[in-house]
Amino acid sequence: MNVHEEFEEQEVLLSEQPVHLWRRRKQELLHWTERDKRTVSPKRTVIWNGVEVDAELVRSLSLLHEAGVQTEFSCAGVSPLDEPVDHSLYAYVTLIQSKAAEQFVNDAILRMRNRLLVTFEKGRGRYDLSSFFIGHNRSFCWWMEQCALDFKRRNEAGKPDVL
Repeated sequence: MNVHEEFEEQEVLLSEQPVHLWRRRKQELLHWTERDKRTVSPKRTVIWNGVEVDAELVRSLSLLHEAGVQTEFSCAGVSPLDEPVDHSLYAYVTLIQSKAAEQFVNDAILRMRNRLLVTFEKGRGRYDLSSFFIGHNRSFCWWMEQCALDFKRRNEAGKPDVL
């Protein structure tokens, strides 16, 4: 088994981006690596559920938690222009496999379309959701928050009131 086959067995691509967008992404990566990088503002992190996370994702993570979706890792990445050294090239959120997580992933794919890259790691039982485009980390955080808010609202609307 070669490395590519092993990767395919471990991760399944769930989102669908057209070939021209993959080319655009590769160009963005090349431009980013060549660009002059300087810090505009530092990365902001907070402790959430005992874990250090990017401040830009706290509300999304809280909404997902309240909707019954367990998260494992997350990184808003901030903008490469804000903090070129201490950032992730892509913003991402990792969800633990569950029925609620699967429903959220499906909703997010429908809503975010080509902005969202989703893989499923079979062996670890988790979904990795990330910004597809480089430099779109803040918009990814905004979209995640909107998707999480709508998902939580729909789940609450479908549940009977408990007195």
